[in-house]
Amino acid sequence: MITAHDFPSAHVADAAAMDMVLVGDSLAMVALGMEDTSEVLVDEMLMHCRSVARATKAAFTIGDLPMGSYEVSPEQALQTAIRFIKEGRIQAVKLEGGKDMAPTIEKITKAGIPVLAHIGLTPQRQNALGGFRVQGKTSAGALRVLEDALAVQEAGSFAVVIEAVPAEVASIITRKLFIPTIGIGSGNGCSGQVLVQVDMSGYFPPGRFLPKFVKKYGDVWMESYRAIESYRDEVKGRHYPAPEHTYPMSEAELEAFTKATDEK
Repeated sequence: MITAHDFPSAHVADAAAMDMVLVGDSLAMVALGMEDTSEVLVDEMLMHCRSVARATKAAFTIGDLPMGSYEVSPEQALQTAIRFIKEGRIQAVKLEGGKDMAPTIEKITKAGIPVLAHIGLTPQRQNALGGFRVQGKTSAGALRVLEDALAVQEAGSFAVVIEAVPAEVASIITRKLFIPTIGIGSGNGCSGQVLVQVDMSGYFPPGRFLPKFVKKYGDVWMESYRAIESYRDEVKGRHYPAPEHTYPMSEAELEAFTKATDEK
């Protein structure tokens, strides 16, 4: 699984044979320049979902329900989920929370909408967790994560994201479940993995902070920077556009045009 937030990023993810593409609320920061994920609105998420859905031909596409759109009640969550399917044109929704969200997950799945759960570190609730902190580092904490996993499974989730949990804990939880686990910062014992495409492809300026679990597989920023820099220099030096980038005109027509302009 990988995130995508627009048509081009979804297009390349689909072409690269990703099994699942997530329109993550992380787009609030990496695509819209917001401080954190809590700022992004439902209508903004829906616009990005539609853009991604136009590109995904094979990948299973999932949309993140943003903060404030599902926590009030299971009924509110179902209404939002329906909008994501109908207006966002995606195939499933993701929401954060464990045992406390089980009734909500059950409500949505009973309406025929697949739900991807998200437990461990839940970014939308970072303020309640004391920031972006690893979860399940103690025996008691690990048991709480397991209880959350079992609860979302029982509620009908087709899979569960486990974020920022010790690898050993995530591996044990994976063995205890019959649904797939998708790890992010939780080791390779999960059934699958998810990363933010902007992070793993290196589409950010040098010096930007990256979480420990992110592996940088490319350097899209520098490639784009070099291309734009070369374009700038060639335009200023009048090397671009070159003759091969322009449309021809017969000498006779050019002569006639030149003569006509002289008479103006």
